[in-house]
Amino acid sequence: MKLFRNSPLSASLLIVCALLPLFASAQKNAETVIYTGEIAAKVYGYGGKTPLNIHIQDGVITKIDALDNYETPQYFARATKKIFPQYEGKTIKEALDIQADAATGATCSSEALIDNIRIGLQQAVDKSPSPKSRKAGKSKKSKFRKSKK
Repeated sequence: MKLFRNSPLSASLLIVCALLPLFASAQKNAETVIYTGEIAAKVYGYGGKTPLNIHIQDGVITKIDALDNYETPQYFARATKKIFPQYEGKTIKEALDIQADAATGATCSSEALIDNIRIGLQQAVDKSPSPKSRKAGKSKKSKFRKSKK
């Protein structure tokens, strides 16, 4: 170890070792934002599409943002105030199991928001790596033989 004592290599190695935990924690705490405008393009409220941004950090929904839409503002605000708190702070799995209550008088907007959230969360589940998933390039061999003709 005397070889590396005052060398630039040992200094670089020391810096990398010191910063590695910071990079690991930054990856772990990375936020994912799911935009539902494209994946829920067929979901309509009373006035049209109701796209959302769903913010997820460490598998927990931290915030839901309503994006530009053509809903009646007073009814849409009533729907977002009723719907979003039912999901925020929940894990994706917990949120997918919620039977959310719609806002009275804003049923169409509420149902569109709920559908957008469910579609967005399902997208997050589908894109997350599964521990049982097979590696690319490997395929199962068929149990059936081709018949000779």
